[in-house]
Amino acid sequence: MPSLVKKTAKLPSAPPMEANDVAIVTGGTVLWLIGFLVLIPFHSSLAAHGRGNWPWICLAGFGLGLIGIWYCRGRRRAIQAAADRAAAIQEAEERRAQQASGDTPA
Repeated sequence: MPSLVKKTAKLPSAPPMEANDVAIVTGGTVLWLIGFLVLIPFHSSLAAHGRGNWPWICLAGFGLGLIGIWYCRGRRRAIQAAADRAAAIQEAEERRAQQASGDTPA
C-alpha cells in the first residue's frame, strides 16, 4: 500500500546570525532603569494599590541587565580571540606550506 505522507527534502540549517548583542542588552538595561526612575515617585500610590513591588522589579531588571552587558562583552571578546587564533593558525600553515614547496616570500 503506498504511503500517504509526502516526503520532502531536508534543507541544511542556516548559520546563526550575529547581532550587536551588547547594544541590544544595553538598550533593555536602560529601559529598566528608566522604568525604575519613573515609578519611584509613585511608590506610595503603587503600594496602596498592591503594586508596590513594581519599582523593585525594574531595579532587579536593571541589575540583571548589567550582568548581561558584562556577559555579552566577555562573549564578544572570546569570539574575537578565537577568530584571531584561527587566523594566526591559518597564516602559520600557509607560511609552512610555502616553505615546504620552496617558495619564499621576497
